[in-house]
Amino acid sequence: MIGLRAGPSFAAADTLQVIMHGRGAHGSRPEVSVDPVVMAAATVMRLQTVVSREVGGADTAVLTIGALRAGTKENIIPDDAELLMSIRTFEPRVRETVLSAIERIVSGEAAAAGAPKPPELNNTMSFPAVINDPDAVARTRLAFEDQFGVQLVVDPGPVTGSEDVGILASTAAAPCVYWLLGGADPTAFAGATDIAAMQNVVQELPSNHSPRFAPVIEPTLQTGVTALSRAARTWLPK
Repeated sequence: MIGLRAGPSFAAADTLQVIMHGRGAHGSRPEVSVDPVVMAAATVMRLQTVVSREVGGADTAVLTIGALRAGTKENIIPDDAELLMSIRTFEPRVRETVLSAIERIVSGEAAAAGAPKPPELNNTMSFPAVINDPDAVARTRLAFEDQFGVQLVVDPGPVTGSEDVGILASTAAAPCVYWLLGGADPTAFAGATDIAAMQNVVQELPSNHSPRFAPVIEPTLQTGVTALSRAARTWLPK
């Protein structure tokens, strides 16, 4: 199966590292510390309100804190805590809203905790949304439908996953056509008799970054190679 859509297709991505500074102490004397673990935990909880309370219902944003690291021992309050977070958005104005809210909340929680110095916010990775060119998508879709059949070329909707191919397209000033390739074992859907049943199967499939993610070799490999070659033949001079 090929997933292909025109317009905004994959979200922009920002990755932030946040270091919150406290004052370490022995675990038996928390009163002389400024505990960065509590500071970081409060920050994580407050950040959960960014999307639900500051982003409009018609807009899309995802804010995930994927790592909270602090300390080495149960009886030592550390000096610092580190948060690693991922932000996904489609619209530049929504991106700015989310990034501004993160900075405000991180700084506010540090100040509320009495941090000895301001937190550090480092944007470690950033790339734009993938915007598929409508005309180029229409031309490529026709080729795919001719190759695979209309029923196997679907519009997956906007995907909150991200890809940096948008940088290549904008740098080259070339129309972008980026698609998804299905890799699930077809036998997993054997008992699915309607859309709801198929959606339930999809929910149980391991996603990318999962240690259990293992696309079946065939027909995935053949479909992928065929799609690439058909797209190339559609666009390159004979």
